[in-house]
Amino acid sequence: MDVLYFAWVRERIGLPRETVNTDAATVADLVAELSAREDRYAMAFADTAALRVALDQELTDFDAPLAGVREVAFFPPMTGG
Repeated sequence: MDVLYFAWVRERIGLPRETVNTDAATVADLVAELSAREDRYAMAFADTAALRVALDQELTDFDAPLAGVREVAFFPPMTGG
C-alpha cells in the first residue's frame, strides 16, 4: 500500500510517500511496524494523539482495519482560519 506523509510528519521521516508491504491488521499495527524501523519514524509517530489518519482519502481512527486499503495518509490536525 502507499503511505503518504504530510507537513511535519514528512519532515521528520524525510519522505513524502513510500510503498509499504505489511501484514498489519490496523492503522495502529502499521504505526508500530513503521516506528520500529528507525528513529525518524519513531519520532514522527511518538504522539499519535497529535496525528490524523486517512484511509483511501477518508478520515478514520487508528483502530481502523487495513484490509483492502490502498492508501494511508498521516498528517497533523488541520486548523481553520
